[in-house]
Amino acid sequence: MKPVKFPKEKRELLIEQIQEYFEVERGETLGHLAADNMLEFFMTHISPHVYNQALDDCRHLVTQRMVSMEEDIYALEQKVKPVR
Repeated sequence: MKPVKFPKEKRELLIEQIQEYFEVERGETLGHLAADNMLEFFMTHISPHVYNQALDDCRHLVTQRMVSMEEDIYALEQKVKPVR
């Protein structure tokens, strides 16, 4: 899997959100570098699990759609009258 690279503006927003989480939820002030390191940790170690789960969800959805399409195709079949 290719590493995810965020545009600078998006990365800064994520870092701010991490800092805000620590301030609100834990009452701790987290510096920019520490929040950036935490984001990098999440992206390296956690994002592959999230990505793989998304692929599993996608596979499940595609399978459901294929079953539904197969049922629709069978519904289009015409009845064949037996020859007497």
